[in-house]
Amino acid sequence: LDTWQTALWTALGLGFDPGNPLLCFLFGGLYFVPVLAAGFAVGALVEVGGAIIRGHEVNEGFLVTGFLLPLTLPPTIPLWMVMLGMAFGLVFGKEVFGGTGMNFLNPALTARAFLFFAYPAFMSGDTPWIAANLAHVDSFSGATWLGQAAASAGALANASWWDCFAGWEAGSMGETSALAALLGLAVLLTTRVGSFATVSGVFVGTTVLSLLLNAVGSTTNPMFAVPFYWHMVLGGWAFGMTFMATDPVSSAFTDRGRFQYGFGIGALVVLIRVVNPAYPEGMMLAILFMNMFAPLLDHFVVQANIQRRLARSGA
Repeated sequence: LDTWQTALWTALGLGFDPGNPLLCFLFGGLYFVPVLAAGFAVGALVEVGGAIIRGHEVNEGFLVTGFLLPLTLPPTIPLWMVMLGMAFGLVFGKEVFGGTGMNFLNPALTARAFLFFAYPAFMSGDTPWIAANLAHVDSFSGATWLGQAAASAGALANASWWDCFAGWEAGSMGETSALAALLGLAVLLTTRVGSFATVSGVFVGTTVLSLLLNAVGSTTNPMFAVPFYWHMVLGGWAFGMTFMATDPVSSAFTDRGRFQYGFGIGALVVLIRVVNPAYPEGMMLAILFMNMFAPLLDHFVVQANIQRRLARSGA
């Protein structure tokens, strides 16, 4: 890539060795840190502006969005696009609903959805291809294994499940390693920030619908044959489940509602990946869709509990 990051790396005399995890981490940081800084800068401005208008203290919630949004973006995205997306996500995903704690949509995913539909060529490319043999590929800009699986029935035969699980695959800056996402999930569950009911719902929903579609099969759509354990390591499934679906503000509040919410996400992400040939990913849309239904799920759960108690007291 002809970028200032590459020029700086070359000037420092550091080699390009895809087999060296430390060099890969440092070189990736040259792309990630500017995107992170741009998101934080705009997030701070929006948060301060909202605090001034409403007359309350500045809330640090924008820091979470500032961390999550860059991890869902490609490394070569222009910084002005990051700032525009961050502003859109915070204003229309949070501030217009009353600020932190009042939003029903995940601000980071709202920002990414805006960028995806406004600038699709920057977010996912036009008609990209990558080599089937990853041994000689230093970096990627284009189709991931998930995209190839949607185009060819034998694509995943060239991929290693363990490599994809560990993170040696193409993708956005933070979504490639399911292993790293699971380590983060362990922290969230241990600290009780994330809900086990939501996570288990995503697992069950993905597994059930994958097995159902595997049984149905298709002679024209190779995605019908993708097993559930491949869905879980490809694309943004692990990252989205860990850091987006468990958002306590935009998810359901009741335990039963959280499981149903997670089940819906897991089922929808598989459904979108399989039946929509133009969009091989699906985690972002699945979570945003279930964000809108989370209050309704809680309402039904509460009403069902009320009816049970009334029936019990009247018996």
